[in-house]
Parts: sequence; C-alpha cells; structure tokens
Amino acid sequence: MPSPAALKKIRPIQLIAVIFFTVSGGPYGLEPLLSYAGDHGALLILMLTPLFWDVPAIFTVLELNSMMPITGGYYKWVKYALGTRWGFYEGWWTWLYTFVDLAIYPVLFVMYASFFYPVLADYKIPVCLIIIWASAGLNILGIVPVGKVSLFLSAVVLAPVIIVIVLAVHHHAGPMSIPAPSLKGITFPSFGMALYTVMWNCLGWDNITTYAEEVEKPIRSYMISMAIAFLLVMVVYVLITWVAQQSGINHDTFSTDGMPSLGVRIAGHWLGVLIAIGGMASSLGIYSAVLLSVSRVPQVMAEDNLLPRGLNRLHRRFKTPYISIIICSIVVSFMVLWTFADLLIIDVTVYGAGLSLEYISLIKLRLREPDKPRPFKIPLNVTGLCMVIALPFLVYAVALGGALSSTPEALKAAGFAIVALASAEVVWQVIRLNRPQFKK
Repeated sequence: MPSPAALKKIRPIQLIAVIFFTVSGGPYGLEPLLSYAGDHGALLILMLTPLFWDVPAIFTVLELNSMMPITGGYYKWVKYALGTRWGFYEGWWTWLYTFVDLAIYPVLFVMYASFFYPVLADYKIPVCLIIIWASAGLNILGIVPVGKVSLFLSAVVLAPVIIVIVLAVHHHAGPMSIPAPSLKGITFPSFGMALYTVMWNCLGWDNITTYAEEVEKPIRSYMISMAIAFLLVMVVYVLITWVAQQSGINHDTFSTDGMPSLGVRIAGHWLGVLIAIGGMASSLGIYSAVLLSVSRVPQVMAEDNLLPRGLNRLHRRFKTPYISIIICSIVVSFMVLWTFADLLIIDVTVYGAGLSLEYISLIKLRLREPDKPRPFKIPLNVTGLCMVIALPFLVYAVALGGALSSTPEALKAAGFAIVALASAEVVWQVIRLNRPQFKK
C-alpha cells in the first residue's frame, strides 16, 4: 500500500464531478417517475424522498468520514464500530449491489446511442463490453484521470439539460403552473416503484468515501463538494421533471423512449440528439465513478484477509488496485442482460441494507466513543439521531413493500435481492472455516 504522500490526489472541483456521477449523473433514469406517480405525485415524491433518504445518509457519511477519512470508507467504519463480521457484511453487500448497479449503465448507453444509431441495439453486448473494459482501463490509470474525465463529461451531461430547460420556458405558450401535490389515485405498488426510482437516482453518498486518502484535505473537501453536488442534483431533477410536465409529453412514451423524446417534443430532432449524447456521457461518467469507488473495497478487505490476497495488489506504475478493477469488470460483463426495472429493485434493496449498518455504526460510536474527535458532528444527541435515522428506514420499508406487492417480475427481483443479502452469512462461515483468526 503506498503512503498517502505517494498518491496523486484529486482536487475539490474534480471531486464534485466524481460525486455528481457517483450519485446521479443527471436526470437520465428518472423518466419512469411520471408514469408511476403521475403529474400530481411526481414532484412531491421527488422533493420529499431525498429529505428522508439522502439527507440522513449525507450527514452520517460526513461525520463518520471526518472521524476516519481512510481508504475503504464505509467498510472500515462498520468494521471498527461493529466488528469484523459486520464489516464483512458491509463490504460484501456493497460489492454485490455495485455489480448490479454497474450493469445498468452500459445498457443505458446503448439505449441513448440507439436514438440516432438504431443499429447499435442489435450489437448491445459488444458495445457494453467495450464500455466496461474501456472504463476499467481508465480506472487503472488512477483517480486523477477519472476526475478529469468526470469533469469533462459533467459538462456534456448538463449542457443539453440546461438547453432543454431554457427552450421549454421560452417556447411554452400560456401560463406555467405546478400541479397540485397529491398522492391520490396512486396504487401502493406504483408508489413503491416511484420511491425506488427516486432512491436509485439519489444513492451512493457513502461510496465516495472509499478513496478518501486520495483526496486533498478530505474532511473539508467532502463537506463542500457533497453540499454542492446535492444541490446540483436536486435542482436538475426538479427542473427537468417540471419541464416534462409542462410539455404535456405522454408519461409512458417518456418512460419508454427516455429523455431524448422530451428534447424532440420541445425543439425537434436536433435537441433529441444532444440529449442522447448527454445520456451517453452520463452512462460513461457514472460507470467510471462507481467503479472507482467499489474497486477500493475488495482491496482493503483483502488486506484484512477477508478476501483473497491478490485483490489488494496494486499496479506497479499507477498504484491502483488493478486486480480488483479487472475482477469487477469480469463480473459486470456477465450481468448486462437484466432488465432496468429488476436491476433497480435489486440495487436499492441491497444498498439499503448496507446503509443501515452505517447508521447503526454512527449510533454505536456516539455511545462508545463520545469524546473521539469529530471535525464534523451532526448537531443532535443520540435520541435525535435515532429519530432522524428512522426516516430512511421507513422509506426503505415502504419501497420494498411496494415492490413485493407489484408484478411477479418485481417480486422475483426483490426475492433475488434478499437471497443476495443472505449470501453474506454463507460466505462468512466459509471464511471462518478457512481463517483461524476469525473462528472466535
């Protein structure tokens, strides 16, 4: 493991771009929200869900990261607070959810590229594999190249979105209004899927901490960068959803044909092309940013003898965990055949379980080490923390309940996610049998 001084470190402006892509990547993937929640429920769910789901996670990440700004992030926090077994659960669950998450983006890239090159849909697998392995190569080069590429791609993503918003306001005839917020008429399964859609488009705040030792002045940089990224994400989501409502686009068309169909409706084919290019850039940026975060987790788990030692091997020149990156890429290469809706359910369900361990770790450390230095500390006592942390648990339970009562396909996806969660205990028992130090 190289010393912190030997690592090339990312600057705050680049960190904002990496966070943006890790958590969001623009409004691409938000399209099904209107078909699930309708005009009256979409903005309400979009604005309230992040307050209950994201804000507690952001503050938890900031406090724990200020205590332990180290490579491995959330895995190290949980291991320190709850012990090796639960640390392994955290790392294992996150690894599994990220495989599912990563599989979404090459497929989305093909969907957006097919807008002006329809023939690409017939070559989905080869195109997906090219994206997977090009991103692996970029990540092996290190965090600084990933940061620079993320900064460039964020401009490519946001420029068409800004154009859509400006032209929609300019071309709109008649008064503009915001539909009265209401959940009336939304079935429980649809409500659950609407929650899943927003939760998936806003998850991953803890993932950005796995490379904290590769960030300049990590405590201050994370505080500033996360605040800016959160505001940017929410402004983009709210405005693009509002524009879609004002355009009168058919909700099912918007869900099926994606964001480019909104550009076509507002200004014609040329804007649809720009939006499609933005969608492609978004898919590439998210994939590289998420791969950056997840590849550090197997590295530190291998150093702790919880995974094979080869996973912590660093590239001789670039000092990156290239074996971990390659293995992640191999697994994702076999997972690009899932449907978007199924991947979304599996993704959020497994991620939520891992996030719950971070909340428990926060409470445990407040009780066990109340005087440990915390450059950032949530201004609440333990009782207040428990009340706030109950909110994301509530959102998670409602979303899972909605999925379980939805279609048979959604039920299968939720069942698969539960099996994936249970696999952590199976693998842990195998580790105990083969590692004497973990038998206690």
